Amino acid sequence: MKIVRVDAEADDITYGTVEPDGIRLYHGSPLFQWERSETVLPITQVKLLAPVIPTKVVAVGKNYAEHAAEMASDLPDRPIIFLKPPTSVIGPMSPIRLPEASLEVHHEAELAVVMAKVARNVAAEDVSNHILGYTVANDVTARDLQRSDGQWTRAKGFDTFCPLGPAIDTEFDPTEPHAITATVNGEIRQDGSTSDMVFGVGELVSFISSVMTLLPGDVILTGTPAGVGPIRSGDHVEIDIEGIGVLVNPVVAS
Repeated sequence: MKIVRVDAEADDITYGTVEPDGIRLYHGSPLFQWERSETVLPITQVKLLAPVIPTKVVAVGKNYAEHAAEMASDLPDRPIIFLKPPTSVIGPMSPIRLPEASLEVHHEAELAVVMAKVARNVAAEDVSNHILGYTVANDVTARDLQRSDGQWTRAKGFDTFCPLGPAIDTEFDPTEPHAITATVNGEIRQDGSTSDMVFGVGELVSFISSVMTLLPGDVILTGTPAGVGPIRSGDHVEIDIEGIGVLVNPVVAS
C-alpha cells in the first residue's frame, strides 16, 4: 500500500491511498484510526503534500562509508544522530528555499522511516512492528554553516530543508537492496544502494528509541550515499528510491 496525504476537493487535507485509477480518499489518519471512503480522485485533481507531519525528524549522519570518506570523516562506532525541526518539512513540488545566510546548500538523498506507534527502548528484532512504512527524503544541508558552526542544527534546520514524499510505502523491505539516486537538472549526482548503510533500520530505530521516545508519525532519516553536491536557484532536484517513488522539488532563492 502507498499512503499519501493530499490537498483534495475544497482545500480538504486528507489521507489517501494510490490506486490504479487515482487516489482513494480516507477519513481520519493511518497513524490512529481511518476509514475508507468511496471517493477516488484522478491524481491531476489533488496536490500531493508531505505524507506526514512529524513531531520530530531524527536524522543519522555518516551512515554510508563512501559519504563519510568524501566528508573526510571516519566511520562512527555507533549512530550519529541529530534533529531537524518539523517546520523544515515540505512535500513534493514545494520549493526548497535557499537561505541568505548560506552560500553552499547541498542535496542529500535519503531513505526515511515513518513510525506507526510509540517506541521506547525497542529491540532491533521488534522494530518492524513499530513502523508504518518508508518514504523518500532530501536532507538539505547548508554545508558552509555546518563547517563554520561546528554542529549541525542551523545547517540542517532551515524551513524547507526536509522534503518528504511522494508516498509512504507500507510494503517496502529495507533489508533488501534498493537503488537510491539524486538527480539535479537531469544529471545524476548520487547513485547508491540502501544496502550500503553502515547501520540498518533495525539498529537505527533501536538506538534512537533508547535515547528518546519516538511518537506516531515521527520520521527517521537513515543517511545519504556519496555524491552530495550544491543546489542553486532554478535547479530541479529529484530523489528516487527504487520501490517507493520519486520526490521532486524546485530550488528558489529566499
